[in-house]
Amino acid sequence: MAIIKPSIPKGTRDFSANEMVKRNHIFNTISAVFKKYGYQEIQTPTMENLSTLTGKYGDEGDKLIFKVLNSGDFLSNVPADKLEARNSQGLTSDISEKALRYDLTVPFARYVVMHRNEISFPFKRFQIQPVWRADRPQKGRYREFYQCDADVVGSDSLINEAEFVLIYHEALSKLGLKDFTVKINNRKILSGIAEVIGKPELIVDMTVAIDKLDKIGFEGVTKELIERGFTESDIEKLKPIINLSGSNEEKLNSLRSVLAASETGLKGISEIETIFSYINHLIPHTSYLIPLELDITLARGLNYYTGAIFEVKTNEVAMGSIGGGGRYDDLTGMFGLSDLTGVGISFGADRIYDVLEELNLFPESTSESTKVLISNFDSAAEKYALPLLQQLRNAGISAEIYPSSAKLKKQMSYADDKKIPFVIIIGSEEMESRLLSLKNMKSGEQQKITAEQIIASLS
Repeated sequence: MAIIKPSIPKGTRDFSANEMVKRNHIFNTISAVFKKYGYQEIQTPTMENLSTLTGKYGDEGDKLIFKVLNSGDFLSNVPADKLEARNSQGLTSDISEKALRYDLTVPFARYVVMHRNEISFPFKRFQIQPVWRADRPQKGRYREFYQCDADVVGSDSLINEAEFVLIYHEALSKLGLKDFTVKINNRKILSGIAEVIGKPELIVDMTVAIDKLDKIGFEGVTKELIERGFTESDIEKLKPIINLSGSNEEKLNSLRSVLAASETGLKGISEIETIFSYINHLIPHTSYLIPLELDITLARGLNYYTGAIFEVKTNEVAMGSIGGGGRYDDLTGMFGLSDLTGVGISFGADRIYDVLEELNLFPESTSESTKVLISNFDSAAEKYALPLLQQLRNAGISAEIYPSSAKLKKQMSYADDKKIPFVIIIGSEEMESRLLSLKNMKSGEQQKITAEQIIASLS
């Protein structure tokens, strides 16, 4: 049998034990903040029905959904004319009924509809699970990655949006990030812009194009807008709006003048101002400033956003967004439950991991898996050590014994490799005196103390 060289799909990664400790540090930090603001954790399946996901992310998003082939002979019931046409998109509905989830928001909307008689509204939930996208892998962009989502459904209060800004600030600050920006915009403002330039029917095309401003520049956006049906005259009207500068207040004043003829646009401005006001009331006596920026080019290409939209970027590392979200009205209407508004945000855990790693921001404690290793020289020492091992664990101290007798050098190397900070050395002298040698692997200091003293010092 041929030997297959082991590999994993592009855009996916293995995570070592040390990496998992660091990842869990991120998840635990974010989930603790979510819980502090009243969010409860749920989980949804890896797979959803394909019909649940399609049509929710726009044409570009739908192309990135990983489809799952039907079980068995999935081609047996496909009409011959479809097979002969060799059109994979035309075959999809015949050979695939399920798909890997693209995000956590649409599955959450499906969950709310299915469980609406069991939950109380407004419903605040968070989820930390992987999602999959058939994207082109590159730095900071993976095909399998974790999202940390929090959503509120059943409440149209803009206090929720204000609190999400605070959640971003608190969680990222606790993770050690110092220079990041929470960007905010409103899809109603974007709709207003499309109205005043006379192209309300092309709102989706406009938002998809200007959302790429950071990646392809104004010339690239201009080219794409023309391809999508905008004229040079439209783009001339758009240019000063897209290039708005100044403080948040100055931008809002400029927009109020530009969008004076658009009721929708003015409503979007009013919502942004209300969010800013809530934030000022929530943190009136604190010394820190929320790094919040109104960015008119922020569009978040997903079709289901209808109000405020967010995106978070770190300014310390060259990286795409590390979080984003927004308000969506009647997303659950697609599943038969109408008029239920919601708003949510997501943290990009994989990108945050890369940022913290590059900036060396993980605390030293995250590299520890075991706190103390007990040496093992022979069967007598092993029997002596086993009751102590369980005493340590019963005291809440992560401990292990070297699994077989070996020379001290080998056991010390094992402790170094695993970054175990303490080693208990038990030889014939220690067993006779009942004073055990405790070695600090970082300082090299060694002392002889009782088992009870060891437990007390390591607890």
